[in-house]
Amino acid sequence: MPVRNAIVQAPIGLHARPAALFVRAVHETGLPVTISKDGRAGVDARSLLEVMTEDFHFGCVVQLAVAAEAVPVRYSPEDVEKALDGLRALLESARSR
Repeated sequence: MPVRNAIVQAPIGLHARPAALFVRAVHETGLPVTISKDGRAGVDARSLLEVMTEDFHFGCVVQLAVAAEAVPVRYSPEDVEKALDGLRALLESARSR
C-alpha cells in the first residue's frame, strides 16, 4: 500500500477552504485515497464531510494511503506515488491555507 506522511500546515487545519482544496485535489487524482492520524482508521479523502469531521489540525501528522487492490488498472505504481507526493505537497504548502 503506497503511503505518505504529511504535516498539516493550514493554520485552521483541514476545515472549510483548506479541506475543500484538498478534497478537490484528491478527486483530480482519480484514486481512492484515505487520510488518517494517530494510527486510527482512515477516512475517505474524497469526502469533504469525512475530512472536515476529523481533527486534522495545524501541525498534526497525517497519513495518506491508497490500497493497492483499489487502484484502477490504468494507473501505474509511479502514477500513484506521484499523486501521493502531490497531495503531501499540497498539505504542506501555502496553497492549503
